[in-house]
Amino acid sequence: MSHISTTTTENHLREEIAEIGRSFRLLGMAPGTSGNISAKLDDGWLMTPTNASLGALDPAAISKLDWDGNLLDGEPPTKESFLHRAFYDQRPDTGGIIHLHATHSAAVSCLSGLDEHSCLPPITPYFVMRVGRLPLIPYYRPGDPALGDAIREHAKTHGAVLLANHGPVVAGKTLEAARNAIEELEETAKLYLLLRQHDVRTLSEAEIDDLRQAFGAHW
Repeated sequence: MSHISTTTTENHLREEIAEIGRSFRLLGMAPGTSGNISAKLDDGWLMTPTNASLGALDPAAISKLDWDGNLLDGEPPTKESFLHRAFYDQRPDTGGIIHLHATHSAAVSCLSGLDEHSCLPPITPYFVMRVGRLPLIPYYRPGDPALGDAIREHAKTHGAVLLANHGPVVAGKTLEAARNAIEELEETAKLYLLLRQHDVRTLSEAEIDDLRQAFGAHW
């Protein structure tokens, strides 16, 4: 890849991260300075800065890191960058990762008695196709490096995890795929909370298998 095309790709991803951050803020999915977004480059990765509002990101200020975690450009990265690194290490085809404290998925993360193998049931085919099983990661204080090790245990076989009393982390082959998946996760969490006092029909194993065959869903 030429230097020009590399630079163009990086600039495009910086703009895309800022645009996605604004959309999350408008949707009410990124309150305050919560949440972070990253994208993979050929020579490292981009990461939203520490204490940055996703709704007001400056593309030029977005952190650029090498694969040893050294800051190459931009402002210092979020202290939660190791959550993203855990996915990149285990899923080489990952192009983008998003972590949010979105209201409904964060609310689900605070419930007791969740199925640690999949915190949300297969309510809709879109959740099965875009997110798949959502394992629960036990509670760790924000910034605890041990949380990265806990994520690594699941990242090879799952594209998303839910951090207890915290929120989701979602990886995608592209940044757009990660965006679509985490929005689907948030909507499913909302449905789950709305339906908790009702008898819910979830997808059957046969219906899930049909989604695997038709769309390559991972469940």
